[in-house]
Amino acid sequence: MERITSLVFFASFLIIFVSVVNQTRGDSCDESLGLCEKCDERCKAKHGPSCISKCDGEVGMLSCTCTYECAPPLPPKGNVCSGGTGMCSGKCPYKCCDTSCAQKYNGGRGFCNSLGNYNFCQCEYPC
Repeated sequence: MERITSLVFFASFLIIFVSVVNQTRGDSCDESLGLCEKCDERCKAKHGPSCISKCDGEVGMLSCTCTYECAPPLPPKGNVCSGGTGMCSGKCPYKCCDTSCAQKYNGGRGFCNSLGNYNFCQCEYPC
């Protein structure tokens, strides 16, 4: 039980730390580009050099997904609060995190943040 409590404390601390570090980060969007052939090259050609490409799915049916910044960062003068909904899932990392944040926080948006071996769902919302 003590180990679980320590892990929960550690995860909460990381979410708070990451939310402070990423306050200027914009929203991220995902776009599927079909099969994985030359995935990274196609993503960067369409969304620029800062996008992240990923191939996932079932073997033989891998799909190329591009993640890119799709909106300007939230204005620093606005009252923006940060929170989280736990860990991001490998099956639905970005869309599920964004949906969870929208359900948990009024006007909330979510994105996944990797820190070490952990992939946290971080939320930003007006407060």
